[in-house]
This record gives sequence, structure tokens and C-alpha cells, in this order.
Amino acid sequence: MKSFEGRIAVVTGGGTGMGRELVRALAAAGAHVSMCDVSAENMAETQRLAKAGIQGDVRITTHVCDVSDESAVNAFRDEVVAAHDAKHVNLLFNNAGIGGGGSFVAGDRSEWERTFGVDWFGVYYCARAFMPLLVASDEGYIVNTSSVNGFWASIGPGIPHTSYSAAKFAVKGFTEALINDLRENAPHVKAAVVMPGHIGTSIAINTGKVLGHHDPMEMTAEEVAQSREFMKRRGFPVDNVPDDFIRAAIKQRGIDFRDKAPTTAAQAAEIILDGVRNDRWRILVGEDAKVLDRMVREAPELAYEPDFMTRLQAAGHMKLAE
Repeated sequence: MKSFEGRIAVVTGGGTGMGRELVRALAAAGAHVSMCDVSAENMAETQRLAKAGIQGDVRITTHVCDVSDESAVNAFRDEVVAAHDAKHVNLLFNNAGIGGGGSFVAGDRSEWERTFGVDWFGVYYCARAFMPLLVASDEGYIVNTSSVNGFWASIGPGIPHTSYSAAKFAVKGFTEALINDLRENAPHVKAAVVMPGHIGTSIAINTGKVLGHHDPMEMTAEEVAQSREFMKRRGFPVDNVPDDFIRAAIKQRGIDFRDKAPTTAAQAAEIILDGVRNDRWRILVGEDAKVLDRMVREAPELAYEPDFMTRLQAAGHMKLAE
């Protein structure tokens, strides 16, 4: 799909981050875009920014939808069809995602399942809902966002990361399996899996909102104590610092994840769209993703040893995981 002009694109998680930048870039390239998100306010800002960067008759519509709810996804699909007065779509970007659900053994089950619900079932439900519309097009592309955690189920030693990783592995495997399925049954539709490294998005901030957590500055004494113990295990000298220092550090970490990333969300969106233009099914986003992919492939049995992160950081990547 060399050109997006006049195409109909669907983007989930369009309110912030890579979703927002995908909407902006697609609209600037002449595509009509429908986005969904759980935040109407965030989508309104995306819509404003996207409209400011386009010329001509390009439709950009917003739809409130929790992608982990199949009935909400089906309603979103029906709204997209009505908004564009069309019986097809050309592009589906399953981009919505959250973090959380770190430990399967000791963590909260509802948080684990909520994370898995958004990150895996959100992709599955949207693929189910929109696949007939992609097949009905003359040319289609389904682009599913996995992660480097779709081939490396870790963010470093001492930090369980099970729900997000399990979901992202599922997204990667599903997308790869679609390649042959589509070749057999709908050869005019392609599939691509996106595996970003550290991208400058608000996922760390937004995750807390979706999971019902309060602002870090409102953490309870018990939550502060848990965070303090975690930071001590990571080697930080926080024994005698005030509770508000811990609260501020947790809040700043989410901000730093967004603002100090090696790859911006806008850069990530362009890499993804270039991958689609060049008919690639495997799209690594960021130099850190490429290095991590190589390291895991070279020595998979060492990928979860404590010194793996040390070697990765020595290569200049994942510094915020220190």
C-alpha cells in the first residue's frame, strides 16, 4: 500500500502516544481516519492536531470505546461504517495498550486480567470486528502492535512482567499466523506486527488511570512502603527519605519514560507507516528494539539472566530501567 490517500483507516488508542501520531500522519497523507480511545478529551486533542496539519476533505472521527469489551468494539465498528458511509476499511491499527499485572504469582488477579484484556483481547476483538471490512476492500492491511516484550518477557531482573508480556507474545504469534491465513483466504489483505522498544508515550501514566489507580502523589503509606522496598532492591538509597520523595520519584518516572525516550511517538508512527508502504510484516521500532532482538536471538537461554540487562545497558539501551 504505497499511498494512504483516500483510504479508510481505523486506529485504536488514538488519544495519546503512537496512536495520536498515527492518526496525524495518516490524515496528513490523505487518509480518512476513525480513532477510538477511552478518553474523549484526549481524542478531541488528537483530532484538533490532526486537522491542523491537513488540507482538503479528510474525515477524522472519534469514538469512545474500551477495546477489551467486545460489544463496545462491535458498536465502534458500526459507527465507523456509518461515519464513512462505506462497507469496507483499508487499514486497521490495533495500537491500544496498557501496562500492569506484573506478577502472576503474587499480584492482583483483576489487574492482571484487565491488562491482558486490553493488550490481547483488544487486538482479537478488533480483528474479529473489522476483518470482514478489510476483506471487503480492494487492498487492506492489519497492523498489530506487539512490543519487544513480545519476544523478550522481561524489563529486567527483579521485576515480574507477566501479563503485558503474555499478551504481547500472543499478539506477535497471532499476527505471524495471519500471514499464511490471509494468503490463502484474502491475499489482498496483509498483516504486520509492530515491536517497539522504548517509545516516548504516556503509557506509564495512562495505565494507572485505566486500572483505577490514583495519582502517585496520593499513594497510601502502605503503597509507599512497597515502592520503597522495590527501590531498595534495585539499589537505590531510599531508607531514610520522606514518603513524599518516593511519591514524587514514582510520578517523575512516568514523565521521564515519556519525555526521555530515545524514539519519539511521531518517529515511531513514521517507521510503522513506512513499514506498511514497503510491504513489511515485521516492524521493529527503535534502535533499542533492533539490538534487543539481535541479543535475544543470539543467546535465547541467557535472555533472563541477571547480567543480560547489564549488557543491554552497556550497549547504550534501556537506561531508564536502571
